Amino acid sequence: MDDRSAQGASGASVAAAKVPSRDGLLGLAVAVVVVAGLFLAKDVLIPITLAVLLSFVLSPIVLLLRRLKFPKGLAVFVAVLSALGALGGIGTLVGVQAASLTDEAPRYATSIQAKMEGATGFLTKSLPFLGHATTAAPVIADPNVVRGTRTHPLNVRVIEKQMPVLQQVGGYLEPVVAPFETFVIVLVVAIFILMQKEDLRDRLIRLFGSSDLHRTTAAMDDAGRRLSRYFLSQLAVNASFGLTVGIGLWLIGLPVPALWGILAGVLRFVPYIGALLGAALPLVVAAGIDPGWSTMLMVAALFIILEPIIGYVIEPLLYGHSTGLSPLSVVLAAVFWTWIWGPVGLVLSMPLTLLLVVLGRHIPSLEFLDVLLGDRPALTPVESFYQRMLAEDPDEALEQAESQLADRSLTAYYDEVALAALKLAAADVERGAITRDRAGRVVDSMLVLVSELEYQDDTANDQETRGGMLKPLPDNGARFDETAPVSLPAAPVAWQAGGSILCIAGRGVLDDAVTAMLQQLLAKRGFGVNRVPHEAGSRANIDRLDASGARMVCISYLEIGGSPSHLRYLVRRIRSRVGDVPILVGLWPEGEAALTDREIQHTLGADVYVGTLGAAVEACLDHAGAEREAAA
Repeated sequence: MDDRSAQGASGASVAAAKVPSRDGLLGLAVAVVVVAGLFLAKDVLIPITLAVLLSFVLSPIVLLLRRLKFPKGLAVFVAVLSALGALGGIGTLVGVQAASLTDEAPRYATSIQAKMEGATGFLTKSLPFLGHATTAAPVIADPNVVRGTRTHPLNVRVIEKQMPVLQQVGGYLEPVVAPFETFVIVLVVAIFILMQKEDLRDRLIRLFGSSDLHRTTAAMDDAGRRLSRYFLSQLAVNASFGLTVGIGLWLIGLPVPALWGILAGVLRFVPYIGALLGAALPLVVAAGIDPGWSTMLMVAALFIILEPIIGYVIEPLLYGHSTGLSPLSVVLAAVFWTWIWGPVGLVLSMPLTLLLVVLGRHIPSLEFLDVLLGDRPALTPVESFYQRMLAEDPDEALEQAESQLADRSLTAYYDEVALAALKLAAADVERGAITRDRAGRVVDSMLVLVSELEYQDDTANDQETRGGMLKPLPDNGARFDETAPVSLPAAPVAWQAGGSILCIAGRGVLDDAVTAMLQQLLAKRGFGVNRVPHEAGSRANIDRLDASGARMVCISYLEIGGSPSHLRYLVRRIRSRVGDVPILVGLWPEGEAALTDREIQHTLGADVYVGTLGAAVEACLDHAGAEREAAA
């Protein structure tokens, strides 16, 4: 048993069970209080939130007027007056259209009922088993039987309670006054926000981030820019959707098409189900005005064709491929805000969630919001690859590799992702986070992945520039200069014979996986490669090592760990076996001193030291080319 094993055996202990930290409990309590406050104070928060969002919509108009040399007060007044005019015109049009529809409503209801009865009869004839169900004959109750006793009927007169006149008038006015009151509050608060925009910004900076002005300013600018762009784009898209629906229904011949167009545009602010809700009433009216089904089918076709065009073509061009929210977070946010604030919360769910994500991207304490709700990957490619290797799932790792290899060469992918993930595994083995047996299973999964990538092209994309990086990478990800050219250089004929390059794995459990990647990359350039395990270079087996045709030896060390004496002795044994053949040592740990310290390199005794697989491939090509030139 070696020292490390003895230490692990003697120092084994049972870790104490972890209890929730005080900070975690405090965070949970704060979250509960915030949710309760949002629910209980919704009558106050909803108008304020609507006013803030209205200010985001009107802010670009105000800025445009200010650039035209309008005074601030006049610019705000013109912007608000324009919004009021637009809302008033839309409201008047909706009222006129709805009034004209009420006169024909009874006829539409009769037509729809007749159509439903016809459809029911058709289904009953087509599917006879639907009509076999029998219902029990209705039992006519004796009006003189009460609780089993025959009595004479009694005359009953109900006297309604007289309500005060003012209370009756208040009951009639309340449905009108309440929305008007909310509208006035929203309008007044929005005007004050637009007038005091700079002062409010300074106060928020003072409140949340006066110690870090750069980050706080960037967060507020990003939030304002994202929300304003999102609102204006969504407003333009939904208005265009409503206008197109109105024109289409007018061409079809549906009554009051302007009403249905406005309704469709407004309801489309509701995520996912808004278009369906906007199509429901026009379909009902289409069923009422036409005794047949042609009008209803044309209305359905209009929505079925228009919604995918808007959702999958127009919106991605305006918003980009994403608004910054994951699809699941949009659904969960809609459920949450509907539960908290009702229908208004459903309409506001997207902008409110987008605002939370922007704050999470700029404020470290709120980063969990970006992780939970944002569309950026939660794990980097390196972390994701390592997780799949730990889960022993090379199929998912292969799927990820194929997506990354669409932009990068195999050499770049191995260096930036696979090798970096193996470095994480080596660090976990060193600190005891995973056992060596588990690391061995990681290597087995890695070897499966390498074999699956055997036929993957290792050429760089024509449009890729040197020094590019995979995206997304961690913030501290190392840059990698693309070494794989558009057309691969072929190894000289003499180096294509089997065993021209001898690849030997280091003594670490993960070194065999790196050696397999290096062997594959060299073979793709035409080199004849022979890969052997670390035991082949041990003292007991060195005499049996077949190095007769070797022109270069490559040694991979991912876990050098402290004193490199074992590497020096391995190089010495290999040197005694191969003579003057160049020996390349790949030291994959980050910042290994032997990569830059000439004295250490001289002590180890190798000829070339590299820190990436790409550099190892280039070194082999350089040596092969130099030998060919010398022979020429």
